[in-house]
Amino acid sequence: MALSASTNLSHPVAQVTETFVSADFLRHISEMVGGSLVSVEQEGDVDGPFTLTVVRNIPTTRLPDIARKMLGEFLNVTQTEQWQAPEADGSRTVNVGVKIAGAPVDVAAVQKLVSDGGSTRVDLEGEVTSGIPFLGGKIASAAEPMLGKALRIQAEQAEAWIAGRA
Repeated sequence: MALSASTNLSHPVAQVTETFVSADFLRHISEMVGGSLVSVEQEGDVDGPFTLTVVRNIPTTRLPDIARKMLGEFLNVTQTEQWQAPEADGSRTVNVGVKIAGAPVDVAAVQKLVSDGGSTRVDLEGEVTSGIPFLGGKIASAAEPMLGKALRIQAEQAEAWIAGRA
């Protein structure tokens, strides 16, 4: 299932990047949706290419009943982000992979933080797949809108987070 979402933040890419990789911000987002941040590991410096691995426990309350019965109350979600070095204008490209323990759903996406004057446009393009025969397409199509909503929540919260620290 194809995934495509876009949103804007009124802050420069460097500030958005620092927010998106902040353990405090990641904890805030996780707790805001009723989950918890298990761990954050960063390899490399934010000024260049680096890898960020985030592990969260996310509640299954918004999933269909049948999925909750199979998966339990929480999903253990591992998100791996491979950030490329900033371009001349500060724009960044991030290869994102998401694995959900115990669930046959994978996400492979490219997130771009595009410098637009003093603001940032965040574009996300990717693919949601599921390895379950016959039901895989339905599972992937159910996951897609949730991921688009997650991007919007992340952007809204980043906007407020940055404004609160300015």
